[in-house]
Amino acid sequence: MTPPDLELLDTRRLHQFVVAVESDTLSAAAQQLYLTQQALSASMRQLEREVDVAVFDRSRRKLHLTDAGNALYSGAKSILAGNSALLTHVRESARGVVRPFVVGHSPAISGEEVYHLITPAIESMPHQPITARQVFPGQLHELLFANEVDVALRRGVDSPANLTSAVFAYHELRIAVVADHHLANRSSVSAPDLIGTPIVVWAPERRSFYTDFLISYCRRKGFEPTLIVNPIQGTPPFTAVQRYPEACAFVTDVPGDLQGGAVRVVAFDDPPLAPVQAMWLPHTHSAVRDAMVRGPGV
Repeated sequence: MTPPDLELLDTRRLHQFVVAVESDTLSAAAQQLYLTQQALSASMRQLEREVDVAVFDRSRRKLHLTDAGNALYSGAKSILAGNSALLTHVRESARGVVRPFVVGHSPAISGEEVYHLITPAIESMPHQPITARQVFPGQLHELLFANEVDVALRRGVDSPANLTSAVFAYHELRIAVVADHHLANRSSVSAPDLIGTPIVVWAPERRSFYTDFLISYCRRKGFEPTLIVNPIQGTPPFTAVQRYPEACAFVTDVPGDLQGGAVRVVAFDDPPLAPVQAMWLPHTHSAVRDAMVRGPGV
């Protein structure tokens, strides 16, 4: 039984609130929701009565949220996305539908690495279809809230707003260089060996956790790295050095030759370990996701 004093938000009204916040005007939001502006305004006032605080600052001409309104908006999207995911799951269960579990991953995590990370789920649930989908890091949040991916994988450690996350794996980094690079014939390298060699990244500093992670590694080792931002997205990281033969790229490929010997992967004496973070909607449950995050043999 539901406790008599339990307060619940009306999700339909919460959806209207999110649309209102994301629209230029209340009139535009009302049109999108197929409501009159008067009806939407009344609904928003009812929402404020439900939460017992003002969520809009009505002293301004345009829609402006109060601190309480920002807090409500911050959590509303994940609640609505979880609600939609649950409804879809219930309906599919009733029809006996087994929907593919979609793993979204940033280009910093290779398809081979994704396969290794989902292997525990494959082994424990062999009949569950799983789809891996590479997407740009900036799209991961959007696709989770749209229920287009079930779990998102990226290089990161920070806790994202409105999502649940866990760092559940670390990958050893190495460097890739072209075959005639001065580091190509080394059995291993140390961080100071990279001084003077540009490093290829896929996003500028402070725009990507992975870029910041690599910069931080170099600075801890006592030097300021020179960066080249590669405009080619979605291809294996080791291919970047063919475009920039004077540079190196941090990779997770095993040491040895690639691209028919055109590229060489060299290990570090003391390798940096790059984290793999899984992100998903809060208040959702998934046996596939749990198996991934637990890892093998757990």
